[in-house]
Amino acid sequence: MAKVKMTGRILSQEKIATEIYSMWIEAAEIVKEAKPGQFISVYCRDNSRILPRPISICEIDREKGALRIVYRVAGKGTDEFSRMKAGEDLDVMGPLGNGFPMEVVKGKKVFLMGGGIGVPPMVQTAKEADADVTVIAGYRNSEIFLKEELSENSSLVVATEDGSVGTKGNVMDAIRENALEAEVIFACGPTPMLRAIKNYAEENSILCYISMEEKMACGIGACLACVCKSKEKDSHSHVHNKRICKDGPVFLSTEVEL
Repeated sequence: MAKVKMTGRILSQEKIATEIYSMWIEAAEIVKEAKPGQFISVYCRDNSRILPRPISICEIDREKGALRIVYRVAGKGTDEFSRMKAGEDLDVMGPLGNGFPMEVVKGKKVFLMGGGIGVPPMVQTAKEADADVTVIAGYRNSEIFLKEELSENSSLVVATEDGSVGTKGNVMDAIRENALEAEVIFACGPTPMLRAIKNYAEENSILCYISMEEKMACGIGACLACVCKSKEKDSHSHVHNKRICKDGPVFLSTEVEL
């Protein structure tokens, strides 16, 4: 799949929760090829920060040639992005990664599971899934960002760490409390969450794909900075590693070790 580095134009930017921002970017060349579960690399203007920041694609507007990213301010790079305004230019590259295999969910009962900043990619995934979709989203507290968007194309079940909304606990607690069942799982979130989902899927013989979060450098598979352990040897490095940016970020859960 072709990836493009280009200068996009910011269409809108808003703060939607504490340290969480939503940005729409006009980037028609990237939108042409973009799929649910992929990401883009976003470049800083500050020349002291050479490496781009990988941010998952939240929504795709193919008619307008625009895509939406929802990100957490976690350092100087994302803080710089949060200060940008509509009408400004932004250098981006994408689409990157392999995305979710949408063909495997057709006609199936599907869980889309997101934790924290792993929730945003489930918006477009729910839109494009030809399936019976339940989104199980985990948050820290009552700031349930993207609730309306997720509810439009799925049944939404929420878990919060403090119990302020929905199930008290995590996404696995929400499955148990609501006696939910699925044939396929797509998941994105922090490693402990993905490890629990991977184990649950294997114990219940559920087909499961996980999107792994990792700090990246090049974003195109050249530097080997974002590797995970794999069952099979990587054809590039000839060791039991997979490059999250290039071979992933989405993996069949049984292919990787967490």
